Amino acid sequence: MSSEERLTALEERLAHQDRTIEEMNAVVAQQWREIDRLKRQLQLIDDQMAAVEQMARTGKIEPPPPHY
Repeated sequence: MSSEERLTALEERLAHQDRTIEEMNAVVAQQWREIDRLKRQLQLIDDQMAAVEQMARTGKIEPPPPHY
């Protein structure tokens, strides 16, 4: 294999690796966005549960409407 062929093969491998890294970076970025969304959703649920627990402790839970 000549030096030029070896260089061409290395350049092809590098191009392939660059593309793979870019694809992986896009996946990681999307996963972080999803993790952030899920963290916000979990925090909202935690806040709602804390509010319900506080109402239960203080006895301020509203009774169901009369039509129930």
